[in-house]
Amino acid sequence: MASARQKTRTGGDNGGKAEAIAELMLEVALCFFKIRALGQKTGLITSWGGGSFGFLRSLALLGPLTVPQIAQMRPTSRQRMQRLADELVAEGLVKFIDNPKHRRSKLVQLTRKGEARYLEMNSHLLAIASSMGTTLDEAEIVRTTGIIRQLIDDVKKRSERMPGRPS
Repeated sequence: MASARQKTRTGGDNGGKAEAIAELMLEVALCFFKIRALGQKTGLITSWGGGSFGFLRSLALLGPLTVPQIAQMRPTSRQRMQRLADELVAEGLVKFIDNPKHRRSKLVQLTRKGEARYLEMNSHLLAIASSMGTTLDEAEIVRTTGIIRQLIDDVKKRSERMPGRPS
């Protein structure tokens, strides 16, 4: 049974759990900023924040996608993903191809150079990851990943229900 202090702090019997989830969310946010800084230093993330690795990864795993589809997978705007796509086209990592399902919305596809860069970046990420969490076992990491994914889904559902959500 929850203590009176927990009930008072959160307005319900679920105070300890609510505080634990809030603490986890704040730690994940802090971790994100640390990861982003590391990603910028290693080239996995561009200096303006665009995740070229994530963009290339989406194409490598899912095949050609439209810019709006890529933007929809991320908490960002289509315009921001268009800017990143244009940057990656200029570097020869992706190209625009005709979309059989839509005349005006082109598909973005990896080039050979882009696939090679993705594989190189993925190897780099795995090298970094292999030296982290040395005191954790794989089962703990897998469980934590599942918990984070569940929270992401919960946040997404809550965001979709909130009024004033940009379209």
